[in-house]
Amino acid sequence: MSEIGEKYDYIIVGAGSAGCVLANRLSANPDLRVLLIEAGGWDNNPWIHVPVGYFKTLHNPKTDWCYKTEPDPGLNGRSVDWPRGKTIGGSSSINGMLYIRGQRQDYDTWAQLGNRGWGYDDVLPLFKRSENFERGETEFHGAGGGLSVIETRAKSKISEAFINAAVEMGVPRTNDVNGAVQEGVDYFPQTTRNGLRCSSSRAFLHPVRNRKNLDIVTHAYTQRLAFAENEPNRVSGVEYLRKGVAQSAALKDGGELILSSGAIGSPQILELSGIGRGDILKSAGIDVCHELRGVGEALQDHLQIRLVYEVNVPTLNDVINNVFHRMGIGLQYVLSRTGPMSMGASQVCVFARTMDILETPDIQFHFQPLSADKPGIVMHPFSGITSSVCQLRPESRGHVHVATPNASDHPKITPNYLSTKGDQDCAVRAVKFAREMTKTESLRPFIVREHMPDSDPQTDEALLDAARNMGQSIYHPTSTCRMGPDDQAVVDDRLRVRGLKSLRIADASIMPSITSGNTNAPCIMIGEKASEMLVADRRL
Repeated sequence: MSEIGEKYDYIIVGAGSAGCVLANRLSANPDLRVLLIEAGGWDNNPWIHVPVGYFKTLHNPKTDWCYKTEPDPGLNGRSVDWPRGKTIGGSSSINGMLYIRGQRQDYDTWAQLGNRGWGYDDVLPLFKRSENFERGETEFHGAGGGLSVIETRAKSKISEAFINAAVEMGVPRTNDVNGAVQEGVDYFPQTTRNGLRCSSSRAFLHPVRNRKNLDIVTHAYTQRLAFAENEPNRVSGVEYLRKGVAQSAALKDGGELILSSGAIGSPQILELSGIGRGDILKSAGIDVCHELRGVGEALQDHLQIRLVYEVNVPTLNDVINNVFHRMGIGLQYVLSRTGPMSMGASQVCVFARTMDILETPDIQFHFQPLSADKPGIVMHPFSGITSSVCQLRPESRGHVHVATPNASDHPKITPNYLSTKGDQDCAVRAVKFAREMTKTESLRPFIVREHMPDSDPQTDEALLDAARNMGQSIYHPTSTCRMGPDDQAVVDDRLRVRGLKSLRIADASIMPSITSGNTNAPCIMIGEKASEMLVADRRL
């Protein structure tokens, strides 16, 4: 095994949404040596940077880990795709570029669970620090940060109709779903800059990649963590495979390793290192180094139920399915960086309450002026729209665990979607809400027919069955290395792995519960929070 000659103050495993932030903030001190390790390559694929390019990077093994879940009883035994970014920038390099923070109550609940310093008032300054908001600095937004957040440019007649339909349903029109109140309908804010994707890599890593104290290693597949010979509960470095050669990197005395490999990668690396549930590790042929029963447990994700309608006005289906129209929008984008190719994955965002007794929204819509059987594949041959709705705070919890000691083997992902009565009831209410929107004065004139669901379900039982058949991941896995004060938590509120020294985790896996909305912005915030803690603790 070859070894990097020098030792590091910080080793970051994973150059995703949080990892790029950590690399930026920690290497700002020129006296510290920082190593960033990424399994994917540099984000050189041009489709990464064209906003609509996620159609080319999703399900592409060069940029996507191409995970699939185990057959899920909650989805009538179906297995579904779970794309995750396999490149510098991680999933922020292949996601839909939608900037949503969640509700104040999400973070206040984290704090009430015993996670000090994670309430909304604690984390709001971190959201602001990372952000360069198009409208400038406000009470809720920052200016001058690396992450460009702009208003959607590409708008359409059918999108306006969808907005007006939501208003008819009692949803207030808003101009900031990340402001004081989340409830409302608006065009999605998106993370683009000058018509190009603004990933965490472009926002935070590329501007500092040439710092002399920052080393970046790509195509490095982490095999396991290393432990100090004379102190078996202290992580001393990491072992990885690069171009078929086993290599390693070591920490300085007092240094720390931060896992930022996401809700699938981080628990996988822990388990490959012998950290986790003893029964799981033994069944996978891995020796137990440190029993930690919460590793890989408590998995949460947003399940999207995608209703599709044929409409009587042109949509992006018509543009994408016509070679001359495709050439036209391509030319428009090349000349002005505008038009459909500058769009995020969805245009209109709706946060709504399905019951009056609720204090905050319990469902979110992603409206798209296009339709396909699933994201990233061929458009339907008719003018179509997608009204995708998901439950914001699912109760169901799943798990992700390794099945073999080989790092190249994907772990088994078991989401357990719709496994609670509360989730099932919310799914039924969500589908009813979505269908009622199509009957409003604003939207009804455009609807030709309902394409999905194709069975015209009417009873609650039939609607739930339709939700099970249509449900897909919206790609927001969290909570597999949950933060908390209890003995089932994996990290404490300073993100230190319980019972081990020199090891922290900073990514979506630490969320005690999933946030109410898209998860990229919260992951960037977690990177900011972790870097702040690491710097503060180093001074002690």
